[in-house]
Amino acid sequence: MDFLRWLFDAQIPVGSSSLLVREVLGNIFGLLSALGGMRRKIWAWPVGIAGNALLLTVFLGSIFGDASTANLLGQAGRQVMFIAVAVYGWRRWQASKSSGADAVTPQWASGRARIGLVAGMILGTAALTPVFGMLGSYEPVWADAWTFVGSLLATYGMAKGWVEFWLIWVAVDIVGVPLLFSAGYYATAFMYLFYGAFTLIGFFVWWRAKANEKPQVQVAMPDPTVR
Repeated sequence: MDFLRWLFDAQIPVGSSSLLVREVLGNIFGLLSALGGMRRKIWAWPVGIAGNALLLTVFLGSIFGDASTANLLGQAGRQVMFIAVAVYGWRRWQASKSSGADAVTPQWASGRARIGLVAGMILGTAALTPVFGMLGSYEPVWADAWTFVGSLLATYGMAKGWVEFWLIWVAVDIVGVPLLFSAGYYATAFMYLFYGAFTLIGFFVWWRAKANEKPQVQVAMPDPTVR
């Protein structure tokens, strides 16, 4: 109980302001999850879930913190969706691993899937912007909706093993960084800056893994030399 009280109240002084320990820890867990995802490690999912739970309490600032703290409902809502999609991804990667294959094999999304991702990004942002506005999300509300929808699609793409999911993260970071700076969530904003470079590296790592993948050739008769 004392640990939870400390976790919710602890702050790190930075100049004339301070950072929440929960925000710093949540982003560290998120970074570790991204690193594990780049290396296609199953532990990336539970570590990410822990970070999402911490950040959920951060972005609902007026509920878990000071009443004057900005609420970023898109950022908070995406933590919930992260957890739900992460459970799906965790189970999917674990099932693949249990079958004797790699946890995930990078692959390019189909043309239809790419169209779906772009359409989902645009239409989802347009649909959620007025909803987040009515709920009192921080302005500009469309940016909050954009980061929410993009984060959901990127996490789903990671679960599916699509190389393009890294590029969705880049699109999220481009909008999310200025929004977070404006709202005063400096630790997360700086972490997003780092994510921007990291996601580009992850994209090329998965691209190379896909390019180096050995093709599987189906033959009419099994090879007698293979046991």
